[in-house]
Amino acid sequence: MRLTSFAHSCLLAEIDGVRILFDPGVFSHGFESLTDLDAIVVTHQHPDHADPARLGPLLAANPQAAGYCDPQSPQVWADRPWAGRFTACRTGDRFTVGPVEAEVVGGRHAVIHPDIPAIDNAGFLLGTADRPGLLLHPGDELSPPGVPVQVLALPATAPWSKLEETIDYYRAVAPEVAVPIHDAIVSDAGRGLYFGQLTAHGPAGSRFLPLAHGEPVDPLS
Repeated sequence: MRLTSFAHSCLLAEIDGVRILFDPGVFSHGFESLTDLDAIVVTHQHPDHADPARLGPLLAANPQAAGYCDPQSPQVWADRPWAGRFTACRTGDRFTVGPVEAEVVGGRHAVIHPDIPAIDNAGFLLGTADRPGLLLHPGDELSPPGVPVQVLALPATAPWSKLEETIDYYRAVAPEVAVPIHDAIVSDAGRGLYFGQLTAHGPAGSRFLPLAHGEPVDPLS
């Protein structure tokens, strides 16, 4: 497996020749030129996870790519001609992209504030027949999937979380490797603070692995 970060929550996962792009949002960049994608996955409707202005051109450049997202996003995009490219996914749904098997986990975005309406959020657990639980991208929520996970895309900072919750989630999932995501909302100094605490207080035996922008990495190597 190879992972490439395009900032914030946007990750390109390459598994057994399958190319799946997660959450191309407004805080992310560099994904616009990607071609030969097999799937584009959006965890929820917030613009830092799905930039409608760039989703259209990205889909046009990847006519073969399937789209998967949470149940509500197609309603938000109803006036966009490409909205029909996306399949709405609910908790427990399963689908395949070539040899890659996906299961939808979670279901609701973490609470930002009781006065802010809750929305759907679809986390995606990817694997293969011989390597289940290879990668979990949870979007914006912190519910452990209850199954072993090798690589966790860990939301490191968020307006809906505090560090205690993030550390507890990291420990509960206990992946072999944690790749931090959702970090564009803090400064470089703030990022260092969060990453330092997550490194120091993560589960025993787990490796915390920040990714350099645009550089493919095999996190399990």
